[in-house]
Amino acid sequence: MKKPKFSLADLDETVVSLVDGLDKRGVAVWAKACAERVLNFYEEAYPEDPRPRRALEKLQAWINTGEFRMSEIRAASLAAHAAAREVGEDSPARSAARAAGQAVATAHVKTHAIAAANYALQAIHRASDAQDAEEFIAREQEWQIQYLRKLGSDEQ
Repeated sequence: MKKPKFSLADLDETVVSLVDGLDKRGVAVWAKACAERVLNFYEEAYPEDPRPRRALEKLQAWINTGEFRMSEIRAASLAAHAAAREVGEDSPARSAARAAGQAVATAHVKTHAIAAANYALQAIHRASDAQDAEEFIAREQEWQIQYLRKLGSDEQ
């Protein structure tokens, strides 16, 4: 059985709507959580490379303080994306590093969070067997939506 193709262009309208309803900090919490759920794919393959983890740490610092320097956010994002490029071929590790790079960029523009979540889904797709891919992606997407809803209700 061939695995269905995974496209980052397949945005869920529910996710977009929920992201629109949250403030940037809430969306950043969600993006970081999405990226952290797949970061192990990168860290297991490249245990000596801290760039994606550091990007998420930089995002956490902004979540905690509300303060950031654009040059630091940009550098952390670019470093995570460089780590992804160095992986080369499509793989769970590459998608996980991209998820971290997009997540930290949420401090600048909150819609980067959607790309972080989608790269997390892509990492799961690439890590799963063909017969399980759709189920695992559906489960993760449901978690993403429920966590967004929880964050939205916490802001009320």
